[in-house]
Formats: sequence, C-alpha cells, structure tokens
Amino acid sequence: MNATSTAQSEHNEPTTAQTPAPKNRRRRRIKIALGVTALTLVAAAGGGYLWLNAISDAKNLGVSDCNAVKPEVTATPAGTATADDQRAVCRTLRSMKDAWARHDATAYGDQFAKDATYTSYVGTAYQGRRDITEGHRALFDGFLKGTKLSDSWLSIRFYGPDTAVATSRGDTYEGGKPKAADLSKTQTYTLVRQADGTWRIAAFQNTKRQRVMERISFLFSPDTKPAAEK
Repeated sequence: MNATSTAQSEHNEPTTAQTPAPKNRRRRRIKIALGVTALTLVAAAGGGYLWLNAISDAKNLGVSDCNAVKPEVTATPAGTATADDQRAVCRTLRSMKDAWARHDATAYGDQFAKDATYTSYVGTAYQGRRDITEGHRALFDGFLKGTKLSDSWLSIRFYGPDTAVATSRGDTYEGGKPKAADLSKTQTYTLVRQADGTWRIAAFQNTKRQRVMERISFLFSPDTKPAAEK
C-alpha cells in the first residue's frame, strides 16, 4: 500500500470523539431546569416562612404584674372570691417562679397540690406533687440548669371563693429577661384553696406557640382568630 492509500485510509477512519446525542442534551437541560425550579421553590418557601414569622407577633401580651390583672369573678353557692384571694393566688405563682430561679425542686413542687397534674410543652404528663418535684429536680440539673422563668399575665378568673384559673404567656430564659412579645408559650394554671387556706396549683398546661402555623390559620380562616388578636 502506497503512502497516498495509507493517508486516504487514515482519513476515512471514524474519529473516537463523538458529538453528544440529542437525547443526552435534552436530559441535561431537563435536569438543569428541575434544579433551578427546586431552588426557586426552596427560596420562595424560605422567604414566605420568614415573612409569616415577621408578621406573627401576638397583640394580646398581658401584664408582668399578676396583681395588676383585673380578675373575672363568678359567684357560686359557696361564695365569691375577694381581692385578698387574688393576692394569695399571685403569691403562690410568685413563689413557684422564685423556687425555679433557685432551682429548689422541693419548694417548686410545694406550690402544687398533692394530686396535681402537670403537662409540659413537649407533652410530658406528670401526675402528683412527687412526680412534679422529682422530674424538675432532674431538669434543674440538666436541660433547665441556669434558667429562670418569665411570664406575662393575660387573665385571672375566679369561680367561687376556692377556684382560680390564671392564663399567661411564659418562657424560660438565661441572661437578659425576654420581652413579652418574645415569650413562646401559652400557659394555664388552675389553682384551688386547700384545707389549710393555702392556694396551690391543681393543674398546669404548657403549650408551645407555633407562630407561623397560627398565622397561616388566621390567613386561610380569619374566623379562627381570637377577639383579642383582631
């Protein structure tokens, strides 16, 4: 074979570098488009979440002084609560708060009735004073070590002379005391007058406020909004 034939043969051999098939190019374009779409949706969702969080401050913030709350008083055949009863109720709630600040689990538990129930914001159900005391003894040495309680009182209602229901916004904190608008939980205390005349907490319910979910429910169903928040 002469040189001319060899050169012509080499020229006619197929090259190893092939142009990508149209199907592969389309597949890559689809992947890129899907990726961009996913990133756009994530960014939009993140922006929407931040916007909802920014506009979800509660309007009804309450007052820091329990004694400053104007109580609702309902008479029963047993009688009617008095201003002294409100002061006694607030004193019990203050003693509970002070015991938490000292991490004194025994003093904290003593503010509860012997058969009290206590539901934490994560859904833990404590039954009885001993359960509440020992549970908080462990919490004060662990998850809640170094914390204090902050609260802002929304209402106090008396049903007769021996039963009171107090509602608050509250939270634990370390360092600087939070503002009322930053308190992340809504709490209900049911207090009863004991045989010795002392007011103690018979039931406690602690609920974490889901700011964004609450705002979404208000946007889609405005009638769910409480009167105090309108």
